[in-house]
Amino acid sequence: MPPKYRRIAEELQNSILEGKFDESRALPTEFKIAAQYNVSRQTVRQALSVLAESGMIEKRQGSGSYIRQPAVPDTAAPAMRFIAVITTYISDYIFPSILREVETVFSSNHCTPTLYATQNLICNERSILNALLDNPPDGVLVEGTKSALPNPNLDLYRELMRRGVPIVFMNGCYSGLPGALSVLDDNYAGGRMLVEYLSRKGHRNIGGIFKVDDLQGHQRYAGYMETLRSLALPMDDSHIFWYSTESKQALLDGRYNEPLRAALQGCTAVVCYNDEIASNLVIHLQRRGISVPDQLAVVSFDNSQFSTLAPIPLTTLSHESSNVGRQAALMMLRLLKGEACESELVPWALVERQSS
Repeated sequence: MPPKYRRIAEELQNSILEGKFDESRALPTEFKIAAQYNVSRQTVRQALSVLAESGMIEKRQGSGSYIRQPAVPDTAAPAMRFIAVITTYISDYIFPSILREVETVFSSNHCTPTLYATQNLICNERSILNALLDNPPDGVLVEGTKSALPNPNLDLYRELMRRGVPIVFMNGCYSGLPGALSVLDDNYAGGRMLVEYLSRKGHRNIGGIFKVDDLQGHQRYAGYMETLRSLALPMDDSHIFWYSTESKQALLDGRYNEPLRAALQGCTAVVCYNDEIASNLVIHLQRRGISVPDQLAVVSFDNSQFSTLAPIPLTTLSHESSNVGRQAALMMLRLLKGEACESELVPWALVERQSS
C-alpha cells in the first residue's frame, strides 16, 4: 500500500481532472481534507506539496490551495510515480553525476525520486528497506551495499518483489538474487583493457589496488588477473593490495603507505580500483620522489573529476556519453510500462593521459 499522503494526492488529482471542484478553483481547507480522510493535517500538507510540485495546484499564503489549470477531465494524464533511489553515497565521488541523470529522466516522466544513502553499511540498507516495506514505492532503483559479500537483506528485497515492486540494480547487484535486473559497468572487460594497454606500453610487472567488499572490485580484479594469465605476465599475489569500505580512509590518509609500498615493490605499473585511489596514490608517490609515469605508471577507472585534478592527469576508463544512472532510470520506466527488459552492461572506453 502506498503512503496515505500519496493516496490522498492521487485522489485529489483525479478529482481535479474530473472537474469536481467549483469555479473558484479553490480546494477544501486542510482541516476539511484531514477530516474527510481521517488523517493529520501534516499528512494533508504532504499530499498538497506533491500536487504543488507537479504544477497542478498553487499554495497561497493565508488563503489556501488553488488549481492552476481549469478543471478539465483528462483521462490521458499520467499518474505521478514515486521511485526510491538507494545508493551507497549521495554527494561523494561519481554519485552526483549519476543521480543528476536519474533525476533528469524521472522528473521528465512524471516520476518523483526519493534519495536514500546506505553509506555502504548493511545495517543502514536494512533500515531503509524496512521503511520502504511500510510505505512501498512504485519502484526501487538501488546500488548494492557491499555487493561482493553475502547480504542478509535479501529477504526484504524478495518481499518487495513479491509485492510487485519493480527493482533495478545499478553499479552493484547481489548474486543471491538471480534474475534481478541490473545496469552494471562491464568491469571485467575494463580490467582486461587496462592490463592489455599497459602490456602494449611494455610493462610486465603490473600491480593492482582493488576494493574487497564491492562487486566492482572483484570484477575488475578478475579481468586484470585473467589478462595477466593470458599474456603470460607475472601473477604475483604480493603485488595486489586490497582495501575495504572501513579501511578506505586510512588508505587515503597514508596509514597504509608501507604495506602499499611493499605491494608495489618491483612493479612498473599499477591498476587502481578508481580515480580517487589513483589520484591519492600519485600524491604519495610524488612525496616519496617517485616519478609518474617514468618509474610507475598509474591507470584507473571512472574518468571522474579526480582524473583531471590529479597532480598528473590520469589515464582512465570512461563511459563517454553513457551513464549508468540514466540507463537504469530508463529501464525502470520501461518496467513501469510493463515492457520486458534484460540486464545491461555498459562498456568502457580508454582515455589516455600523462600518468601512463
